[in-house]
This record gives sequence, C-alpha cells and structure tokens, in this order.
Amino acid sequence: MSGRATYRNGVKVSEHHGAGEWATERVALLLLMPLGVWVASSAFTLAGADYDTVMAWFASPLNAILAAVTAVVFFGFASLAWKVIIEDYIHKPGTKGLLIGLLNLICFALAAASVFFIVRVALGSAPLPAGFGV
Repeated sequence: MSGRATYRNGVKVSEHHGAGEWATERVALLLLMPLGVWVASSAFTLAGADYDTVMAWFASPLNAILAAVTAVVFFGFASLAWKVIIEDYIHKPGTKGLLIGLLNLICFALAAASVFFIVRVALGSAPLPAGFGV
C-alpha cells in the first residue's frame, strides 16, 4: 500500500476489512443470547435427571438441532473473538498467521466433534464406543 489513507464518505476505510467480521460477531452474539437462555433452561430442567431422561431429551429433533446450532455458533463466535485478541497482541506476521490457523483448526474440530456427538446421542447411540471411558 502507499502511505495514503483511503476515505469513503469522509470516513477512513479499514485496510483490513474488519467491518465484515464485526458484523458476523454481532450476528453470532445475537443468536447466542436466546440459545444461551435455552441452554440454561435445559440444563436446569435436566439437572439430576437419569440417563434415560437425558437420552429422551436428546432424541427430540428440536433439542438436537438447537444443541448442534448452539455448538456451531458458539465455536464460530469464539474463533472470531480469539482472532481479534491474536491480531491485537501478536505483531509478528508469521506467528500471527500460524496462531490464527491453529485457532481456526481447533475451533472447527471442536464444533465438528460437538455436532458428531450430539447426532450420535440423538440417534440413540452411546456417546462413545464400547471400551472408551469408564
């Protein structure tokens, strides 16, 4: 870039095009607010419930879909939030790129694993195959 700033309607245009990420963060946050209330009410309802009750709760398509959407939106939001932190505090371009790539990989893997286990439980399978866990 040249050293000149670009202006549109008297406002300096960001060189990093952060407005799209900012809007995505806000949409994700707006989605997370009602989903968070739903998660809290579901956790309160299921607290102390036996295994069969929880499995029946997950067997409901609405509950399974809302749980999967919550996981995907949460990890997407977390990825964007941590990306901003990395961009603000890590100044070395190679390190910054590596950390953002690692962050995206971790958040994607956690979202995918969450959806996988939610679908597995919703379809009536045990969360883990026999031999894993206790």
